[in-house]
Amino acid sequence: MAKRDYYEVLGVQKGASADEIKKGYRKKAKELHPDRNSDNPDAENQFKEVNEAYDALKDPEKKAAYDRFGHAAFEGGMGGGPRGGGQGDFASAFSDVFDDLFGDFMGGRGGAGGGRQRATRGSDLRYNLRVALEDAYAGVQKTIEVPTSVACSTCHGSGAEGGAEPTTCPTCSGMGKVRAQQGFFTVERTCPTCSGMGQIIKNPCTACGGAGRVEKQRSLSVNIPAGVETGTRIRLGGEGEAGLRGGPTGDLYIFIELREHTLFQRDGQDLFCRVPVSMASAALGGDIEVPTIDGGRSRVKVPAGSQSGRQMRLRNKGMPTLRGGTTGDMFIELAVETPVNLTSRQKELMREFDGISADNSPEASSFFSKVKSFWDGMKN
Repeated sequence: MAKRDYYEVLGVQKGASADEIKKGYRKKAKELHPDRNSDNPDAENQFKEVNEAYDALKDPEKKAAYDRFGHAAFEGGMGGGPRGGGQGDFASAFSDVFDDLFGDFMGGRGGAGGGRQRATRGSDLRYNLRVALEDAYAGVQKTIEVPTSVACSTCHGSGAEGGAEPTTCPTCSGMGKVRAQQGFFTVERTCPTCSGMGQIIKNPCTACGGAGRVEKQRSLSVNIPAGVETGTRIRLGGEGEAGLRGGPTGDLYIFIELREHTLFQRDGQDLFCRVPVSMASAALGGDIEVPTIDGGRSRVKVPAGSQSGRQMRLRNKGMPTLRGGTTGDMFIELAVETPVNLTSRQKELMREFDGISADNSPEASSFFSKVKSFWDGMKN
């Protein structure tokens, strides 16, 4: 049976570029892999045919010979071409698309030229910062102490004594991984010599032990914008942990937590303040003075006959919006206070008042009227 044209086998046009040939091979290899075509008895032969075609066309010299002489280029001693798609050639060709088929699962090759970069990015750091409500209102600048890793000043982050450059790992040739052939598949494992770095340091720096970084406490100045609340996250780029062997630095994330305030409770952009008033003031009404979060004072008129729980709004006296132009409101909640430790004269006046105030407690009258109706209904 005559062999099919190699370009036709890979599904590409004659004269296709190396990238087009490789893309065609990847597509066909995935499509015709025997593990995906268990119901097709010809899948294995078709797969070998694809590998034979790719083995010929991926090499520029073999491709040039094939373009000129066709299949005859590899027959009758005209050159070392494909050897019939045997097991050895199949494994060699298939390894070229191993990363495309399984790269995401195995971690891929990464780095330039298929090799792993020796420098790895430093870790991001988290810092929890407690802030007073007044500072969250106005904004503040804080100085924090952050324990972190910084580039070693002795080796300038290279990890090698005297700042010398690391050398390529002889075991993995800088790949960071070693490959082992297991039947149809090529299995990748982390290189045991360089631990996946792709490079080794012959003379490690004595100050950092070859890591290129050392532990250190750093002082940082942080601007806390007005309007922050619990859960707000502030990112400081490049202020995290130093990378290994001169790699890029990670980021520092500051998470805000507001302290409880003695006077105010926050709900979003609004503030609540519970203000106690005397029974007489609540009954007669009048003006009271209340604090505001900016340190100022506001006068609030208490209507006569106010009950506990009554709220009054002070507009634009709440918290500012983070990176916005609006401000919340402040709510005053009245807490009518029952007098304690009465003197004999006060008790006498209270009894006298109670005796003449039967019509001054509408809520109590309504409640006890409902109670009487409830009891009468239970009797019937």
